[in-house]
Amino acid sequence: MPDPSTIERSLIVQWDDPMIGARAARTLSGLEYLREMEQGRIPPPPIMQLLGFEFVRAAEGEVEFAFRPHESHFNPIGSVHGGVISTLLDSAMACSVHSTLPSGRAYTTLELKVNFVRAVQPRHGRLVCRGQVIHAGARMATAEGKLLDAAGRLYAHATTTCMIFDAAAA
Repeated sequence: MPDPSTIERSLIVQWDDPMIGARAARTLSGLEYLREMEQGRIPPPPIMQLLGFEFVRAAEGEVEFAFRPHESHFNPIGSVHGGVISTLLDSAMACSVHSTLPSGRAYTTLELKVNFVRAVQPRHGRLVCRGQVIHAGARMATAEGKLLDAAGRLYAHATTTCMIFDAAAA
């Protein structure tokens, strides 16, 4: 059996033109946009391809993504890097805010707070990240997110504040 430290590893990432989704986001409501992506009619943003995130579902005020942790996500001590987990939580929470917006409105994350409850390893299998709006106002929205395994065990949770603005200003 070969020594695992001598095995060559690689990751090939492919993505579609990110401006396809960006243009669609300006003409559809947030929920319409997310459902188009869920159905595969709008390509996911490159960050989802890069990190291996999977679109699970979208409803008004709620979005679910999933991912299977693997060693390309590792930090120097051999567990999934907190930045990967934070990116997943930020994506799910911000998209839950997006799902509440009418056409012509956009958002950006202003603040993100993440709590890591336990280390994430490939042996944990597919994890689901649920983002849910807490409050959606005209200029500001807040949301929460949870990263769970198939048994419902919590790995991380977070909150965010998003600014809402006219898409034409972006």
